[in-house]
Amino acid sequence: MNTTILKNAILDIVESNNTISYKLQTICDYLKTEIEHYDWVGFYFRNGEKEELILKEFAGEPTEHVVIPFGKGICGQVAVSNKNFIVPDVSAQDNYISCGWKIKSEIVIPIFVNGKNIGQIDIDSHLVNPFTSEDEQLLEFICGEVSKLY
Repeated sequence: MNTTILKNAILDIVESNNTISYKLQTICDYLKTEIEHYDWVGFYFRNGEKEELILKEFAGEPTEHVVIPFGKGICGQVAVSNKNFIVPDVSAQDNYISCGWKIKSEIVIPIFVNGKNIGQIDIDSHLVNPFTSEDEQLLEFICGEVSKLY
């Protein structure tokens, strides 16, 4: 994974003259295409003042989890903890919401605007334990750039 190329491409997407929705969808599509172990890429955002997340743009198989209550599943836990969450093996997690039998691992990184968690990027993989510190740093960079859109 060449993070310099990936980051430059993300900057090009974020700085384009497209809608936020288009930019987020393009980021999802790009990451899923360019990073072999990213089998599902999506953005969840807080639903106003409600303590729930709403799925916005994503790339990968459709999911029934379009609304996730705070505290439920990995995404819901990140909404409460405000911390990155890497799950090497979802079968070892008690509070995991299954999005399909193929999913073996997950990484979720929060997006902050003015210190407030407004959403997150969620990546699922069909491999056990594929995520490294390089993935985490790349996704933190992406979340930082996405936060500038809000």
